[in-house]
Amino acid sequence: MKFSLPLRLLYRCPQCRTRSAGSTQRFSVPRPFSTASSRQAIAAPAIDFSSTDNLPPPNIQNARVVPASPSYFSGRPDFTDNLLSLQALLRKYQTLPTVAPGQAPRVAWRTVSQYRLLVGEPVRASKYHQVIEVLKRLNQIHPAVMPPDLQQAMQIYKRDVNPYAVVKRPAIIDTDGRACGIGRRKSSSAKVFLVQGEGEVLVNGKSINDVFGRIHDRESALWPLKATNRIDKYNVWALVSGGGTTGQAEALTLGTAKALMVHEPDLKPALRRAGCVTRDPRRVERKKPGKLKARKMPAWVKR
Repeated sequence: MKFSLPLRLLYRCPQCRTRSAGSTQRFSVPRPFSTASSRQAIAAPAIDFSSTDNLPPPNIQNARVVPASPSYFSGRPDFTDNLLSLQALLRKYQTLPTVAPGQAPRVAWRTVSQYRLLVGEPVRASKYHQVIEVLKRLNQIHPAVMPPDLQQAMQIYKRDVNPYAVVKRPAIIDTDGRACGIGRRKSSSAKVFLVQGEGEVLVNGKSINDVFGRIHDRESALWPLKATNRIDKYNVWALVSGGGTTGQAEALTLGTAKALMVHEPDLKPALRRAGCVTRDPRRVERKKPGKLKARKMPAWVKR
């Protein structure tokens, strides 16, 4: 590195060579640098951790409390720890033999409200659903090779009830030959009575053409009978309420399918393939404050 110094600084710098009073020529200042020597000068002495006698005394004033869990600073630390521990167990035992989902032991898991009381945190239902999905996968491990630590970890999520004691009440056909089925969709509900006949349909005492103006709604209401070729073998008498025409028509779909399965239980696979057995949980998403609709934002204006 080459630089020039004024005359008054030449005699003050101890590193400078001896120069004449009027000399201002450029020169190089040697800067010796050694990594080893610098480390010896600034490094602290080594601490012997083999014995506690050589350790320095603890400084209580500078001590801080370290949380036991890394999830302490999150919004839901207990829930996060539970989910991470279950996921770790799943990674550990994912190679164990499993059984089919229908052959797994029946378990009554805690509801989201019961889990909130257990951990004392406002856990969302969608977040708790992640825990239930992992628990269902762990429950499919064959009971003969179920590890004890896994059984103990899953025990806290089980309810203290006998799941085999809950027996579904069988649907029956009354003395008039009617089978009843209840269906729901959105905010609509339908109570359907199905009896053997010639294919007559009454909804709230009116014909189906007067209640549902759209062809799509009329086909949706009678889709279980049409999918199984039973459209002219049963009479339908239904009571619908709530919601709009689309919700009432799809509620009739579920109610009619349930009533038809009472008369002919063997039609359940065909009705399931036709999409008539599963309850549709979708609903209209609520409007949020500050937005025009559920998710639509107002137009952005620069000025």
